[in-house]
Formats: sequence, structure tokens, C-alpha cells
Amino acid sequence: MKSVLVTGCAGFIGSTLCEKLLAYGFSVVGIDNFDPFYPRAVKESNLKNSLSHSSFKFYEGDIADKAKLNSISETVDAVIHIAAKAGVRPSIHNPQAYIQANIVGTQNILDWMNERNVKKLVFASSSSVYGNDTPVPFSESANVDHPISPYAFTKKACELLNHTYHYLYQFDIVNLRFFTVYGERQRPDLAIHKFVDAIFKKQPITMYGEGDTSRDYTYVQDTVAGIIAALNYVSANKNVFEVANLGNSSPVSLKELVDTIYELTGEQPNIRYEPKQAGDVDVTFADISKAKKLFGYDPQTSLRDGLKNFIAWYRTQQIQ
Repeated sequence: MKSVLVTGCAGFIGSTLCEKLLAYGFSVVGIDNFDPFYPRAVKESNLKNSLSHSSFKFYEGDIADKAKLNSISETVDAVIHIAAKAGVRPSIHNPQAYIQANIVGTQNILDWMNERNVKKLVFASSSSVYGNDTPVPFSESANVDHPISPYAFTKKACELLNHTYHYLYQFDIVNLRFFTVYGERQRPDLAIHKFVDAIFKKQPITMYGEGDTSRDYTYVQDTVAGIIAALNYVSANKNVFEVANLGNSSPVSLKELVDTIYELTGEQPNIRYEPKQAGDVDVTFADISKAKKLFGYDPQTSLRDGLKNFIAWYRTQQIQ
């Protein structure tokens, strides 16, 4: 396994993953459409290190456009499919865009792989598929037939698409359900980034609800380590179709998160409360025993240490 296609390579997780793959000696082909969900300049900055590497080839294009995808001429051994239209709340207002980017995009990736006889896939799914009815901690064996946002149902649909190609064409696939990934390069629309940005701008932070919802915050380097471990697993085995959680298995309440950020920044709390948002789940909590057993996934970073790293990175961005 030497060459990998990474979709969504300019995003938060994708760009971090590409750098790690290159450091491990992989050749990486990346594709990204610079979706305007947040500024292009942010993604261009994310890509800078990879673009300077001789083993990285970049294509700008939308995977929902088959012609753009078919312009990729390099031979690859596997695909890590991270590209997706992100965001639970925006998906409620524009579900069609999420169907196009996530479901049609994934269908195109699977067809592209089949035409080129590429049989190894690691797919980025989401803890959102668990909805609000799943007992905690969330196990991969739980029923996930009750999504509560269009974003969640598109991720579930993609998992099912992947199974169809595993069955019909003998693809080896691991669907990875990510749990609230944070860290350096985190998207500016996500809570931790928004909170830190508001604090440093001397603005109040907005907390939806009473702060009693909780998330299984997972540091980006732990997530990336899990992705690469899953890639190695799927590469070394045949007749694989697995779903595995990549979380930290340690949920933290919104109130505790906010208190910790204020403590680490040394600022006094300034919080504006708003009603809970539609589509938000109450808790995410990953059972990670399956990922540990299958490919040795073992997250190492505490929330406190990860937040310290993010805040330090945020400060460097303001200096530039």
C-alpha cells in the first residue's frame, strides 16, 4: 500500500491526514472543491505543507462532478473518502445540497474506484447517525434508522452505498464514525473554534441550551491515527466490511468545555444563552472497543491538552 487518494484533502481532518500519510512515506493524491462553507484562504493555508511535498498531487474539483473526478489519472491503491458537505444545522435548511455532495459524491467515488479496480476504501462517517434514541455508550451494533438531521441521513445512506459495493464488487471497506473532532485547523464554524475566537475578540460566547448536552470530543491527531490504522487494516485483509467508532470515549458537557476554555485563556466568562437548536443530539459517547480490537485504535490526548494545543495554534493564526 503506497498510494492513496484523499478526498476533502484541504479541510481540517483531510489536510492533517495528508501530512501524516506523506510523513509515513505514502504517495498522496488529493482532491478538494474549496466549498465556500468557510473561506478558501483557510483551506489554501491548510494545504501549504502538502503542496510543497514531492509525493503529493492536488486536483481542484467537486467529486459530485464525474468529469472532474475522472480527470484524476494517477494509479492509487486505496481511497480515504473524507469529502462531504458538513454541518448539522445548515443541512436542515438545504438538504438537497447535502444529498448532492454527500450521497451523489460518494456514489461517484465508488464508481470511479470500480472502473479502476481499486478495492480498498476508508470512509468518514459520523456519530450523527446515532440520533437521540441510542443507548450510551454508542455501539456500532445499535440501530441507526432514526437520524434527526439531513446531514445524518446522508452519512447513513453512504454507509449503505458502501455496503452495496462491498457485496456486488468485493470492495474492502471500513466506515469510521467520527466523534466531534477538534484541534489545530478546526473549521471556524465549529463550537471550540467559535468560542476561542469570541473570547479573544472580547465578545460573549453563545451557548445553546443550558450547557447540559455533552460531546465525545476527539483530538484530530488521534482521529488521524485511527484513520491510518484503519487503512492498514483494510489493506492487509480480504472480505472486509466494518463500521467502527473513532471517539475518545469520554464525553464532556458543554458547560465543562466552556469553563475549561475560559480557564485556559485566562479570561472571565461572558456567556449568552440561546434555545437549543433543532437537529442537535443530546449526547455523543463512543464505545471504541471494536476499533481497538480491529486495528489498535487508542486515543492518547486529553481534552485539556488538546484545547491547549488548539489555543496555541489559534494565537499563531492571529499573529500572521
